[in-house]
Amino acid sequence: MFDTICAIATPLSAGSIGIIRISGEKSFEIVAKIFNKPINPEKINHGWIIDNSTGKNIDEVIVLPFKNPKSYTGEDIVEIQSHGSPVVIREILNLVLKNGAKPAQRGEFTKRAFLNHKIDLSQAEAVLDLINAKTSKSASLAANNLSGSLKKEIDSIREKIIEILAKITASLDFPEDVKEVEYPEILSVLENSALKIEKILANAHCHNVLREGIQIAVAGCPNVGKSSLFNALLAYERAIVTDIAGTTRDTISENIDIQGISATLIDTAGIREGNIDKVEELGVQISKNTIGDSNIILCLFDGTKGLQDEDRQVFSLIDTSKTCLYVETKQDITLKNQQNQGLRAGESPENPIIISSKTNYGIENLKNVIFSEILGSNIENTSFLTNQRHQEALRTALSHIKNAIDAARLEELQDLISIDIKSALISLGEISGEVVSDEVLNRIFDSFCIGK
Repeated sequence: MFDTICAIATPLSAGSIGIIRISGEKSFEIVAKIFNKPINPEKINHGWIIDNSTGKNIDEVIVLPFKNPKSYTGEDIVEIQSHGSPVVIREILNLVLKNGAKPAQRGEFTKRAFLNHKIDLSQAEAVLDLINAKTSKSASLAANNLSGSLKKEIDSIREKIIEILAKITASLDFPEDVKEVEYPEILSVLENSALKIEKILANAHCHNVLREGIQIAVAGCPNVGKSSLFNALLAYERAIVTDIAGTTRDTISENIDIQGISATLIDTAGIREGNIDKVEELGVQISKNTIGDSNIILCLFDGTKGLQDEDRQVFSLIDTSKTCLYVETKQDITLKNQQNQGLRAGESPENPIIISSKTNYGIENLKNVIFSEILGSNIENTSFLTNQRHQEALRTALSHIKNAIDAARLEELQDLISIDIKSALISLGEISGEVVSDEVLNRIFDSFCIGK
């Protein structure tokens, strides 16, 4: 039997409402000790939280009771909605603790929901993804996971594999009564399962980007328009812009949404060598480090001057394995038009993306190119998200299935084939949490906030 736990479920800052959540067998008993009215478990209860040791009124509150098993954790839950003063919230929490509850650990409410079979492990992870979502697209996909989209996909794969394993096992256990399974039937099931897993894994990079986001560095020589582009992409004046080379001495970063992708956009100090002061020298070094850590580098050069040797020198410092998009700035002065409207613009300095940060010419085209470089059309082919843990389990399952396919093609003994089939099922079971170690559970739920 679990202890009764409690935690603050809302951010601890001044606000209209604060919520204290209590879960466990003694939830109703504990709240009854500090609430001035009998709690009706089938209604919303309005009244006062009172410190009975002093007779002091703490706050006028709403008490929301949830009887097991119809609650988030599958246990009795009571939520106390108070006014959002941190002082008041802490005082109510201390009363709950004083009357028998224990402090909840990180993610303990969701962990109990999993342990009480209210959700599977992939849905529990989706709760955290939904909380941490930075774009509407990632939030939507995380919500799909929470509603069971990934679970249904994995269950459909496991169901077919379980069926064929059951037939093989029956023929092995009762050879006189059950005919041996035909090898083409085994192959058909395993090959279809392998294709479904490969399809999920084909979108693994897309899923990781949507969950974790990317980093984009704006790089180039001083005064080529980096800060102007930074502001244009953000759609507000964040970086200082002047005609003086070297105005940006340090990196500036902000988060932006590029068609559903969360991106950290970083305006770097202009890179140049030679007669520069110590502060600018430090800024240049930070810029180089930032570029090295970024997924995409926007390589800017001044369209009014054309591509200079200094620009090429800066671009040559960038790791060739990085994705670089070449951008020609100041179109409002040059009046050049983008001849190549396709998404291959920007692949080289000779075929740059032409923009004007002043008039916003080419800004949307630049966003389209960035999106295409990261995901292309893959985002349209996914209705759920996988994380690194899911992907590793899928790769392991796929490896066992392929071993079983090879053995079935050679018509090896079916009891040997069944060993790999069982191993694949174990790996797929890790995704839902049917097979999972305490170490993995602790690692997952330690990532949660307290109160969820």
